[in-house]
Amino acid sequence: MKKFRLYFEEHNRGPLTQLWLQFQRQHSAMFGLVLFVFFLALVLLAPVLSPHDPYLQNPDLLLLAPSWSEAGLVSYAFGTDDLGRDIMSRLITGAVYTFGLSIVAVLMALLLGLALGMMAGMSKGVKSSVFNHLLDLALTIPSLLLAILIVAVLGPGLWNTTWAIVLALLPQFVHGIRNSIQEALKQDYVVAYRLDGANNWQVLRHAVLPNIWEPVTLMSSMALSTAMLDIAALGFLGLGAQAPTAEWGAMIADALDLIYLAPWAIALPGMLLFAAVLSVNLVGDGLRTAIKKRRES
Repeated sequence: MKKFRLYFEEHNRGPLTQLWLQFQRQHSAMFGLVLFVFFLALVLLAPVLSPHDPYLQNPDLLLLAPSWSEAGLVSYAFGTDDLGRDIMSRLITGAVYTFGLSIVAVLMALLLGLALGMMAGMSKGVKSSVFNHLLDLALTIPSLLLAILIVAVLGPGLWNTTWAIVLALLPQFVHGIRNSIQEALKQDYVVAYRLDGANNWQVLRHAVLPNIWEPVTLMSSMALSTAMLDIAALGFLGLGAQAPTAEWGAMIADALDLIYLAPWAIALPGMLLFAAVLSVNLVGDGLRTAIKKRRES
């Protein structure tokens, strides 16, 4: 029964609620969100979910087939590699490096990009022009190539790879945030806020930053898939994670010689990497569509 109201009061949903309502109407976006939550759970619960030590070698179980094969064992669901290590445990641990470190790298790049982007967006004159030209020059270099150049300077290793990804993604964040801030500064509400006597910091804090979170979220989703591919690519090239680290790209590189003897050792990490990137792209496309429909409604 509908509740009786003596006085009619219009109830407007908040922007986040409207965004979620538009997002959940997209089946592909919800599927991507479920996949994303699944990989996030793997990252957070990796030590608990791993059935075996991912680095424990068992010479009695070399190249054991997956459990769905007649030669497989249930206790080793995805089989073992050429050193007798459990592939399932290594895949779960690899999610921490490939998926988890990409999230950390994107968050670090986002924080640095916010700081530099605010400086670039609020600056004018020669300083702004020089900064913009440097950003345009950095954006002409692909992120993977830039990461390879940085790793060549810092040296191979997983943590150096993370810093290389952060520095490679930084120009994209700075450029996008600078453009968003400059676009917001042209809006009428910012002009009205300045007429009320607000200084640059007050305008940035109360009028600009609360209104640029949507493009920043979209940039972060696109950067996350790029970071995962770059981390896996550097691991595959031998510049990122070093043996015996269970990173998906490094696992594919280690199993290349076994492609005819144990094809599952290459297919499984490749499928997980594909699913992880797909989940991020589906969520990003869903957010883009939901933001567009929310603005139109």
